[in-house]
Amino acid sequence: MSNTWIEAAINGRWGKERQPGSPTTVEECIEQGVACAEAGAAIVHVHAFDPAADEEDDDADVYARIIEGIQDRVDAVVYPTTPSTGIGVDPTVSAEERFANHDELGRRGLLEWSVVDPGSINSTTYEAVARDEPGDLYLNPEEHIRKGLEVAGRHGASPSYAVYEPGFIRLGAALADRFDGIGQPVYRFMFTEDFTFNYPPEPYALTSLRRLLADEAGDAPWMISGLGVDITPLVSEAVEHGGHVRVGLEDAPLGTEKTNVEWVTHAKREIEAAGGTVATPDDVRSELS
Repeated sequence: MSNTWIEAAINGRWGKERQPGSPTTVEECIEQGVACAEAGAAIVHVHAFDPAADEEDDDADVYARIIEGIQDRVDAVVYPTTPSTGIGVDPTVSAEERFANHDELGRRGLLEWSVVDPGSINSTTYEAVARDEPGDLYLNPEEHIRKGLEVAGRHGASPSYAVYEPGFIRLGAALADRFDGIGQPVYRFMFTEDFTFNYPPEPYALTSLRRLLADEAGDAPWMISGLGVDITPLVSEAVEHGGHVRVGLEDAPLGTEKTNVEWVTHAKREIEAAGGTVATPDDVRSELS
């Protein structure tokens, strides 16, 4: 079996109000990112925040402080997000504005991975349906997807594709062939228990997504991940089939009592119990080169 990557998604757009253990200050993001790397995570994904407002702050300078702060202390692939469109955000934001932080971080040599989500979804929870409250739209127009890939290609970054629906695999694979210079895309299968998109974390669902990916993108690397979900029941299946694992407070059910480090430690135990070994950052870079 190949080495299994662990990615720690340490906060997400939730803020402390909805996910109390999430780091929001630069210092908290650095401390938790370092702790997750020391616990076994080769990759750290982070959202920068304005902690006073408990809202996201997409300024490249803030991201640079977090990325450099973590990498000054540990070796890890650390990568930022992009502003969401349609989820409480002005849907008219341009593709250039949306990927400006990635472009600037790339100019500074701080963009190993990027976020490019190849499709749009209704972002609706079962609880909202029960309350008859319409959900949000998570918008990724193709113009934005192409801009994200253009920026990734300019800086040699690997796009992290969040696969919220199976069609995201097909569009992501088709577009990746159109852009020179991008690193190998990583396909993150987005399972959920709380939302209505994609699949629940069940083996049949993983089999379906793996087969589609093999048809569309060959042996491209993939990860199990999601939102509002405990993904660890699928870890043994992922290890068996050469996949990778993302955990953390962005993906976990809201209100979880586990810390980011506890999610990483749990994933590492599950990987090793399944006969896998935990990858280092150099293992990840080597596989994507």
